[in-house]
Parts: sequence; structure tokens; C-alpha cells
Amino acid sequence: MPVLNRAHGAVASLALKQEQKDDTLVEAVLRDWRAAPLDPKLRATLGFLEKLTLAPTDVGPADVKPLRAAGVSDDAVEDAIQVCVLFNIYDRLADSLSFHLPGPDGYAASGRSLMKRGYLL
Repeated sequence: MPVLNRAHGAVASLALKQEQKDDTLVEAVLRDWRAAPLDPKLRATLGFLEKLTLAPTDVGPADVKPLRAAGVSDDAVEDAIQVCVLFNIYDRLADSLSFHLPGPDGYAASGRSLMKRGYLL
């Protein structure tokens, strides 16, 4: 799993625990997002973001059509692209420069902090 996705996985896990009281959905998504019980909008967005991450030069206007068909707004597509691009940059920097990685307790603490204060400063 890319470096920084672990921290945001911790946030997702905490957020879902508040809703579902367990980690089963997060675990299912991390295991295989295609088979996890997801909202169609999220599934379509994850497919698009996977292609954007793995084959960015192959992404074009036709790749947005399934998102729109699933009901994802253009603003939501733009937000998803911006977040994806930023995290791709962060992950590549972290991997290339061997950023220090916390253990599971560190990721959990980071997740709790982000849940409390949010992503915006």
C-alpha cells in the first residue's frame, strides 16, 4: 500500500466506525474495492482514479462518462482528480525520499487527529 494511504485509511476507518461501529467496509475496500459493497458513485470514481493513477496519459473525456452516468457531479469529479493528483505526488515523494513511516499506532494517532481537526487548516 502506498505510504500515505495508510494514514488516510486510518481516517476512513474511524469515520466508518462512527457510522457502522466496525472496520468491515474499510477492510473490504482495501482487500478489493471492486467487490466491496460500495455506493455506485464511489465505485465509478475509484475506477476512474485507478486509471488516472496507473495510466494518466490514457485518461480522456470518455473516462468521465461512467462517473456522470453513476450520478457523480462535475464538481465532485474535479475534487477527486485534485485529491488523487496530490496524493500521487505525496506518495511518490515519500517513496523516493524514504520518508519516515510511523507504525500502526502512529497512523491511528494521525487518523484521530485528522478526524478531530479535519484536513483544512
